[in-house]
Amino acid sequence: MTSRERVLMALNHEEPDRVPIHDSPWTATIERWYQEGLPHDPPPAEYFDFEIVTFGADTSPRLPVEVIEETDEYIVNTTAYGGLRRDRKDYASTPEIIDYPCKGRDDWEQLKDRLAPDPSRVDWDGQWLSGSAEDERSDESLLETGRTEHRRGLPGNKKARQQGKFTCYGCAIGYDKIQSYVASERLLIAIATEQEWVRDMYETDATLALQMYEIMKDGGFEFDAAWPFCDLGYRNGLLFSPKHYEETLRPTFQRVFDYFRAEGLPIILHSCGNVEELIPYFIEDGLTCLQPLEVKAGMDLIKLKEQFGDRLAFMGGIDVRAMADPDPSAIEEEIRTKITAAKQGGGYIYHSDHSLPNNISLEQYRRVLELVNQYGAY
Repeated sequence: MTSRERVLMALNHEEPDRVPIHDSPWTATIERWYQEGLPHDPPPAEYFDFEIVTFGADTSPRLPVEVIEETDEYIVNTTAYGGLRRDRKDYASTPEIIDYPCKGRDDWEQLKDRLAPDPSRVDWDGQWLSGSAEDERSDESLLETGRTEHRRGLPGNKKARQQGKFTCYGCAIGYDKIQSYVASERLLIAIATEQEWVRDMYETDATLALQMYEIMKDGGFEFDAAWPFCDLGYRNGLLFSPKHYEETLRPTFQRVFDYFRAEGLPIILHSCGNVEELIPYFIEDGLTCLQPLEVKAGMDLIKLKEQFGDRLAFMGGIDVRAMADPDPSAIEEEIRTKITAAKQGGGYIYHSDHSLPNNISLEQYRRVLELVNQYGAY
């Protein structure tokens, strides 16, 4: 059975031979694993036989990325969105955002002209870097969910298809994407006082994402699913009121979901934090699968499977803290209980509950995959 067949069966709530496997190690985690004996060739995603490969376009304003300051530990650079951020050189933590390009609507209007579709936004030759501050030609959220994946470009897409991988069109949209332009505090004020501006940002950005899908498809890329990225929650709940989602952001999500459903593509949504409150909306609007089910934010895979598993597939929900626990029984109990429940009737794909930090050893992660294969078999 190919990865494409296996993932499609899971998304269709059918039981394949085993639970499909995908994951997202940090760059710093891969560097640690190299030191612990991970081969440099093939790339980590191929070595671990991850089953999903995501391809996307640059939907930023494409402003120059320049290094402003560099130390042994950090690098400060401008962003393709016009902001300023400080990153650890090993990318082992979330970057510190020093400045944002849009202080108000006038700043946004000046950037909008730079958000036109163009074939040059696509990595046709597979030459772009991924996961580095020096090259931001892919969406930051795309890098977050697959920053160690180097099979970019049309050659990478063709290779993945030949290998039988499940290929996705990835695009950052919505609230989290707009935080690349507007500071969170300023954006929340705008949500309360400048709703039309916020709606225009959501819609303009989503339009570009859909236009770039068309360009990539017409240029030869093949996709099995759409994978939009938008963090909507944090540890204690949503990042904004449910009313804002229903009235302002949901129409954008509905348009994106409707578009890809009309293309015949299932839809996987990446949204960190506790987003349980929005699941009824997601189901009503046609979402296929929710990822990554962050445990430390209160997302309970077994509970979600019981409540929504007949209408929604899930990817993730395996606590990375258990992976790093020195007691190997912790991760076995985590995987045994959750995957045994989640795999019933299909509708589940293995993934960590966010991404793999560098406190997980190569030996521990190999054990994780052994357990997933053991308990994920049908």
